[in-house]
Amino acid sequence: MIIVHASMQVDPAKEELFLKEIKSLIAASRNESGNRSYDLYKNTEKENSFTMVEIWQDQAAVASHNGSEHFKAFLGMAKQYLISPLEVKAFSGEPLNG
Repeated sequence: MIIVHASMQVDPAKEELFLKEIKSLIAASRNESGNRSYDLYKNTEKENSFTMVEIWQDQAAVASHNGSEHFKAFLGMAKQYLISPLEVKAFSGEPLNG
């Protein structure tokens, strides 16, 4: 299982439009084969800061997502909303039983 945290710092003047635009990325990504979850979270301690938390079945699912039209469209769109570069961290993990 691959876990991805994509942190985004959004221009305060464009936050509402960013949230409207990102909904299509979330919906399309959740429908991808190999996606276990795809959720956007707002940081309660840092203004205009969001993290997309993604869980994928395997590296092949991540690669397929990164090549998808909806993801590439998001990357093109994100530049107009973000005030700093997208920060992406990926982790390998498995659920703990117990």
